Amino acid sequence: MKLTVVGGGSTYTPELVDGIARERAALPVSELVLADPDAGRLELVGGLAARMLARAGHPAKVVTTGDLDEAVAGAAVVLIQLRVGGQAARQVDETLPLECGCVGQETTGAGGLAKALRTVPVVLDIAERIAARAPDAWIIDFTNPVGIVTRALLDAGHRAVGLCNVAIGVQRRAAALLDVTPERIALGHAGLNHLTWVRSIELDGREVLPELLGEHAEDLAAMAGLPAPFVRRLGAVPSYYLRYFYEHDRVVREQRGAPTRAEEVAALERDLLALYADPALDTKPARLDERGGAFYSEAAVQLAVSLLTGRGDAQVVNVRNNGTLPFLDDRAVIEVPAQITASGPVPLPVPPLGPLFSGLVAHVSGYEELALDAALRGGVDRVADALLAHPLVGQLDAAERLVRDLVADNRAHLPWAA
Repeated sequence: MKLTVVGGGSTYTPELVDGIARERAALPVSELVLADPDAGRLELVGGLAARMLARAGHPAKVVTTGDLDEAVAGAAVVLIQLRVGGQAARQVDETLPLECGCVGQETTGAGGLAKALRTVPVVLDIAERIAARAPDAWIIDFTNPVGIVTRALLDAGHRAVGLCNVAIGVQRRAAALLDVTPERIALGHAGLNHLTWVRSIELDGREVLPELLGEHAEDLAAMAGLPAPFVRRLGAVPSYYLRYFYEHDRVVREQRGAPTRAEEVAALERDLLALYADPALDTKPARLDERGGAFYSEAAVQLAVSLLTGRGDAQVVNVRNNGTLPFLDDRAVIEVPAQITASGPVPLPVPPLGPLFSGLVAHVSGYEELALDAALRGGVDRVADALLAHPLVGQLDAAERLVRDLVADNRAHLPWAA
């Protein structure tokens, strides 16, 4: 089978290649295509990918190309992992909101909206090309903001599933704390992408979350970046993105004057690409763990295998709501466990979310609908509405200032703003 990675020049890619090499029996890739407009990065990443597969004795051919149509033609699976505007745009996303006293983050708040505006049209164009040249291909979207991008893909009729590594990270941490294999752990994970809580952790069908909170609250709280007493009281493990909501002002104080994650990642990427250039390197370097995306390869490979074989296992993905959370529109995209079939993911039943959780989910889901409308149709007023609807902005003066600067700083990526 042919597997294509759009954004294959990403420094993340060796993580994915490592998973493909390890899961050869489950995912028989014969051709791995890395597509990217940056020929220099693509050469370095593609070279390392080929050496890694060769070291593992994997027979897949690695193809690198800047021709998207050629890359996706005949693919069985296309993974999209791109960043429109690169780390320079991310730097603006993480600093501009701070000027208004708002959290600077690349996937939520004003920064996440800016990223959605840049990204949705590009991903939809890619998806149309996939539909024309590989109509049976599954699109796995790892591009942030995953919930909004996945909603755009599904609304346009594409065979797409959104993927995030937050849930698998919690699963692996819980398994390590219990000293068991991850396959024995099932999560009661629910919410929206980057706005989720794990309210149940089962070991072989037995509930163990209270036990873990009693004995390992500090470990679980560290994952979320929140105080252990609060996590115990919550009775759930929040995604680390919840810190931007629960400790907003503290985070803003920390971010002001500190190096941004964009700056850190830009420096790390330079180092990683220098490592990738070494012709003797044929394994995933340890420094790649600093890049983020832990367990991305396992999650992506598991999802691809299940979509292609219809094995019907449960995985946490971004999928249509379809009544799963009754307080949201059926067309909303949520992040929950789903049965992965050959026809796509089917969300599994979710115990009711109490008002502490459902209120925030409904609020952010409303913002996401407005953000998608702004990304699809453009317009300063639509962008302003999305900013005003987001709980991390929500102030008229901040929204009015942010919309002006956000549109100006992203003008090169917004045709309607030219």
